[in-house]
Amino acid sequence: MLFSRLREDIACILERDPAARSTWEVLTCYPGLHALVMHRWAHACWNGGLRWLGRFISHLARFLTGIEIHPGAKVGRRVFIDHGMGIVIGETAEIGDECTIYQGVTLGGTSLYKGTKRHPTLGKGVVVSAGAKVLGGFTVGDGARVGSNAVLLKPVPAGATAVGIPARIIEAKADAVREEASARMGFSAYGVTQGDDPISQAMKGLIDTTASQEHQIALLWQAIEKLSAGARELPGAPCVPQEAHTTEQFDAERLNRLVK
Repeated sequence: MLFSRLREDIACILERDPAARSTWEVLTCYPGLHALVMHRWAHACWNGGLRWLGRFISHLARFLTGIEIHPGAKVGRRVFIDHGMGIVIGETAEIGDECTIYQGVTLGGTSLYKGTKRHPTLGKGVVVSAGAKVLGGFTVGDGARVGSNAVLLKPVPAGATAVGIPARIIEAKADAVREEASARMGFSAYGVTQGDDPISQAMKGLIDTTASQEHQIALLWQAIEKLSAGARELPGAPCVPQEAHTTEQFDAERLNRLVK
C-alpha cells in the first residue's frame, strides 16, 4: 500500500511538472513529495491516538520541507504540491484526489471553536495557485480553480474560478463568452491569470467602448467639416466650432495597460 501510493505520487509529478526529468530526481529533490509521505505517517499516528507523535512528525516535516500539514488533515491520492514553501494546511482541511497546490497557499480556518469544521474542503482536481488563502469551513467544488493571491471566503461551484481580494466567483458556464470577449480585448481569461478578474474585464470593456465612441465622433465632425467647406462663403452657412475634435485623442492602449 505504502509503495503503491508512492509510485502514484511520483507518476503524477512526472505527468504535471515539465521540469521533472526522472523518478530518482522526483524521489530525492521534491519537497512536496516528502511532505506528503511524512504526512501519511503523521496522519496514521493521529488517527491511532498517538497525537503528540503525529504533531512531532508534522513539525519535523515542516522543518525539512517548509510545508506545514496538520496531522489531522485529510489528503487524497495523486495530490501534487509544487515547490510548496510556505504552504499551511489546517487540522480539519480535506483535499480531494488529483488536486494541485502551489507555494504560499493557506487552507486556514476562521473559527476558534474546537471540534468544528474550521478549514476548507477541496473537491477532486482543484487547482489552488500560488499565494492563495482559502479561509473557512466551506467546499471548493470539483475542478474549480483559485487564482494566485486570491483570498477566498465562500464556497466555489464545481468548475468555476475564484480570483481577487476578496475572491469573486466566475461561473464555468460563462467560459465560452469570456474567451470570445477576451480574444477581442487582447488578453487571456484563463482561470488563474490576472486577466480573469471580472473588474479588469469590465474596465477594459468600458475603455474599448469609449475609444470606439471617440472614433465615431471624430468621423462625424470630419463629415460636417467637409459638408460645410463648400458653403462657407454663403451667408448663414454652418461652420465647425473651434472646439470640435476631428482627430482622436483618447489613448485606449495606455489605459488598458493600467488595468492589466
